[in-house]
Amino acid sequence: MAARLFQSILLEIKDKVPFMVGVVDQPGNIISCTDIKFIGETVESAPAFFASGRESGEMSGYYFQLLKGYENGIEYAVFCANRGEMAETVCALTTVAIVNSKSLYDEKHDKAAFIKRIILSNILTGDIYIKSREMQFQNDAKRVVYLIRLNERQDAQVVETINRLFPDRQKDFAITISENEVAFVKELKVGDSKEVARVGKIIDNGLSEELGLPHIIGMGTVAGQLKDIARSFKEAQMAVDIGQVFNSDATIMSFENLGIGRLIYQLPTPLCEMFLSEVFKKGSIDSLDEETLFTIQKFFENNLNVSETSRKLFVHRNTLVYRLEKIKKLTGLDLREFDNAIVLKTALMVKQYLKSREIY
Repeated sequence: MAARLFQSILLEIKDKVPFMVGVVDQPGNIISCTDIKFIGETVESAPAFFASGRESGEMSGYYFQLLKGYENGIEYAVFCANRGEMAETVCALTTVAIVNSKSLYDEKHDKAAFIKRIILSNILTGDIYIKSREMQFQNDAKRVVYLIRLNERQDAQVVETINRLFPDRQKDFAITISENEVAFVKELKVGDSKEVARVGKIIDNGLSEELGLPHIIGMGTVAGQLKDIARSFKEAQMAVDIGQVFNSDATIMSFENLGIGRLIYQLPTPLCEMFLSEVFKKGSIDSLDEETLFTIQKFFENNLNVSETSRKLFVHRNTLVYRLEKIKKLTGLDLREFDNAIVLKTALMVKQYLKSREIY
């Protein structure tokens, strides 16, 4: 690919430059040139230029400009069969043209870049089908998107770890979204919820064991068409957002199992504030201390069963009843009654949501 791209650029400048311009590799072989009969010949001073460690400069009647790490880490250099200011300018401009052409080529032909454009909705739906055929994607394969969000910038390490866990670079793509977010698009064999969860667990274990990074993973639903991975990505984002608000201890959140948190997260904040003001007396919900909130949590976890909750809390049954009466006095809600328990459970989640928005 490199030689073809170099040659196409050099042929464009052939008639505009009065001397030979070309590209050499580290041994000095001319791989592209404005005068095609010299392709395959050797520029003897090129190895000495590479060994000098310079970015550019004259050597033995030629001017060289380094072209770093163009393809698979290989270094090339643009050369002019001339010296002086004009040779320096031509080399510099040719280097810029090659670098820019590489960026455009990568954008057009790189599969990971194509997938990133889809999940970020930066491509028209009609173009997805056309480009997928050009790049030999199986359009109707089952895929799912995972979003890994970190507490700090570690995106490069995460991408490297995921690529090691899932090495098929033609079907699976780990893509940096931001400095603390990485999306992973996985092509599935079966496409059921068990496979989705299994892959999520592999990622979770890999990040914990290899990197030890605090993280949360959001899992979207399975996309049956390539265009639908944008939807799966948005679902994974929502799963992470809701998980961070309502399940801060969880490391994996599935869009299919967000529960009541999904509803609360999509409510307008004025409606949430109105709900709290209607249900509680002013300030009553804030009067619940940490011990009381922990008691409420355990009471919910044990299905409003007084005996089982007192056993899990290692307190006498009468002590728990006293605490429940205290909650009733503060909030006006008796948690032993199912309807009241639902109201308080929802209210605590609404308050948690508003707190995450720094509103309440």
